[in-house]
Amino acid sequence: MCGIVGYIGNRQAFPILIKGLKRLEYRGYDSAGVALLNGDMTVFKKAGKVIELEKVVDPNRLGATIGIGHTRWATHGEPNDRNAHPHLSQSGELAIIHNGIIENYASIKAELERRGYVFHSDTDTEVLVNLIEEVKKTENTTLDNAVRIALNEVVGAYAIVVLNVNNPDQLVAARKGSPLVMGIGDDEFFIGSDASSIIEYTKNVVYLDDQEFAVINRDGTYSIRTLGNVEKSHAIQKLEFSLEMIEKGNFEHFMLKEIYEQPKAIEDSLRGRMNASQGWIKLGGLDEYINRIDKAERFIITACGTSWHSGMIGEYLLEDLARIPVEVEYASEFRYRNPIIRDNDVVIAISQSGETADTLAAIELAKERQALIYGICNVIGSSIARASHAGSYTHAGPEIGVASTKAFSTQVSIITLIALQIAQVKGTIPTSKMREILYELENISKKIEETLLLNDQIKEIAAIYKDANNFLYLGRGYNFPVALEGALKLKEISYIHAEGYPAAEMKHGPIALIDENMPVVFLATNKSAYEKIVSNVQEVKARKGKIIAVVLKGDTQIAELADHVIEVPETEEILSPLITIVPLQLLAYHIAIMRGCNVDQPRNLAKSVTVE
Repeated sequence: MCGIVGYIGNRQAFPILIKGLKRLEYRGYDSAGVALLNGDMTVFKKAGKVIELEKVVDPNRLGATIGIGHTRWATHGEPNDRNAHPHLSQSGELAIIHNGIIENYASIKAELERRGYVFHSDTDTEVLVNLIEEVKKTENTTLDNAVRIALNEVVGAYAIVVLNVNNPDQLVAARKGSPLVMGIGDDEFFIGSDASSIIEYTKNVVYLDDQEFAVINRDGTYSIRTLGNVEKSHAIQKLEFSLEMIEKGNFEHFMLKEIYEQPKAIEDSLRGRMNASQGWIKLGGLDEYINRIDKAERFIITACGTSWHSGMIGEYLLEDLARIPVEVEYASEFRYRNPIIRDNDVVIAISQSGETADTLAAIELAKERQALIYGICNVIGSSIARASHAGSYTHAGPEIGVASTKAFSTQVSIITLIALQIAQVKGTIPTSKMREILYELENISKKIEETLLLNDQIKEIAAIYKDANNFLYLGRGYNFPVALEGALKLKEISYIHAEGYPAAEMKHGPIALIDENMPVVFLATNKSAYEKIVSNVQEVKARKGKIIAVVLKGDTQIAELADHVIEVPETEEILSPLITIVPLQLLAYHIAIMRGCNVDQPRNLAKSVTVE
């Protein structure tokens, strides 16, 4: 979950590294550091954000044209100057930056200490750089070969870049389980945890696969090999997004920008994949395996966090429309409970980054048991995209805010198309109903834009409840996962305790919490269960709870009971999550801002969880 950036070429490295680190700061902001090679090794590192690092650098030591940088999300060792990356080997000849976890670091550390190594941090990363140094010394070999041998001895996940004081014309990078991309310029190379750090300089990139390492040379050459020392060839890919897409523009925060980008993001996710007037849906990845998918006896959706909530909506959609049994699994639990997976199952893996470690592990388990893997992710060339048999990109564009917003909306959009296409193949949905839903999908972005006009009203509600200690979110049917997602958003960025529940479950425990200090957010747009929701509202009202209700335009019954009503446009009930989530995102955003929280970089969280 840390951010990695590297450069070798003819330009001054430091400005490139600092810009890259600032763009990667959503991946980790506990500490930051750089190592520069210009005759000798110069390391600057500091606890806190990248701006704190800039304050301690010596401007007279920044002439290097090769260097590495890191922004950290702490795993081993608390966030402080001592544990910040880069880490040096004992001799000072090697510097390393690392994203991931070396699981067997303790036993390696003990052996290195027996050989006389002294450690100056609490990190597994310092152990790794000293292991590389020990291999290089005892085997009397090159740095790249020492890296290869050392990585064959470690257990865990990593993306690393290593700098050698004795070879200022080379970087060595490697990955397993953590993303790493190499940007190719004119006689210069850029390395990053993701493409956002290098997009300013080049759109030509190579994505390293698991258990591969790259030797990158100043003369414009590079080679990629496996840890088994087999040379690999990778096609150069062209990035599809621009620098402007990862800038805040006129918005104060990335999160707010990305909330407002949802109408366009949904349009992009649907473009070319459906036509309402002609009544067709075409997802390329689905078409390729449609016969196997049509015969599948069960779908398993696996994901984490917000993507898991998207998956829950997917369960409702697939069972409702395509009449297929669906199970939704936390990827972090899936692999550890010895699940029953059969060769006629379809596993749908959902991840914004395509690099979520737990979801990748779930995919590998399912593949071992011969299930078909369908990946849904946002990042082209990501690990999940490559590990899946087939899949669909969400085309949401870069999402920089740690709390997912447009990722959720586009995931739900894609899952809706999947459910509709399978339903069409199976004949479980009438043609007339299919066209009604497709017409609504074509117009859903306009209805979200209409909902965004409620921002000022929602801001006023946020001001009333910004000091609350607890929130309860309640919904039924398709809006139950939205209640979960709304509660998660509030927890993530405002640090207020919040829980989402099915509305009917309130009476099975949570009702005990309701008093005059408890805000209760009702998602009350379901026509299919409207009277039941009204009853739930009345139960909260009787206990003096503060009711914030998201209702359809023109609703009068709940308006008489609620303290605050947020009216949203009507749509097909199965599409309602795409609209009802928007007020909850805005409510969480404004409450967090009013509480003085950093909405783009909430404490203890990182954007992409690439370690277990």
